[in-house]
Amino acid sequence: MIQGLIYSFISAIAFGMLVIFVKLGYQAGLDAPEMMQYRFTFGVLILFFWLLFTDRAQLKARPKTLLRCAAIGIFIYPLQAILFAGAAKYIPASTTALILYFYPVAVTLLSALFFKMKIGPTMILSLLLVVGGCALVFFDAFLQQMNMTGISMAFGAMAVFSTYLMLVQVLLKDERPLRATFYVLLFSSLTYNVHGGLTPYANITVDGLLIGLGLGLVASVIAVAFLYLAIEKVGSAYASIFSSIEPVATLAAAAWLLGENVVMLQVGGAALIIAGIVLPNLRLLTIQRRLDER
Repeated sequence: MIQGLIYSFISAIAFGMLVIFVKLGYQAGLDAPEMMQYRFTFGVLILFFWLLFTDRAQLKARPKTLLRCAAIGIFIYPLQAILFAGAAKYIPASTTALILYFYPVAVTLLSALFFKMKIGPTMILSLLLVVGGCALVFFDAFLQQMNMTGISMAFGAMAVFSTYLMLVQVLLKDERPLRATFYVLLFSSLTYNVHGGLTPYANITVDGLLIGLGLGLVASVIAVAFLYLAIEKVGSAYASIFSSIEPVATLAAAAWLLGENVVMLQVGGAALIIAGIVLPNLRLLTIQRRLDER
């Protein structure tokens, strides 16, 4: 369980940088499809060379694995990515990330419905805290009369991401995490490159290259690989709750790197989200300690 927690935290912090890189990309004159093309292409190339020199056996995949990764990489992951990047164009990075973090509630409810996962009092309280944190973020967004297109796209990204986590648990069960990561990124890259062609590479600037590499390494390879490792260890519901540290990382990075004004409602929402993470972990650590003492 501790390993799953650590993997979730690493993935969440890496994912938290996604919207920061996207905001920097908009400032550099890039558009959302262009950034996603760089993200998945550079990401799959980085991971390819890593596996080539460290564990090339993971580059081999069964036809069943290829089909499953293609379903996620062509249809689900690019849709979530473009909605998330599109939302960041219209609303602040911190708000985009915090709206996305209603997904632990959606994933847990779907896990209870489809996987018959039991939801105990501790998890219910944890989810209520996360919902309360998200409610403060929504209230702040409406209070500031933020762009409804951006809010709608962020909500859409949350819904698609919830579906994506459920599919990963079902379709990529018993698959090696790095192999699954590589082929999901590969099919996502092919999707964007077929649509975007070679023009973005011909016109790439130094800033665009650095942003693309950041999106590829941090927000793709590290983020996705550690998410799959976390799901492998603890399942999608617990991984989603543990990963709720992401908006806090984004909030801090948005204030530090982008100079965004972080208001008290957002801080309060982040605090409730953190409480929603800490609560189930304290219980799990207590149970584990008692078992170890026996």
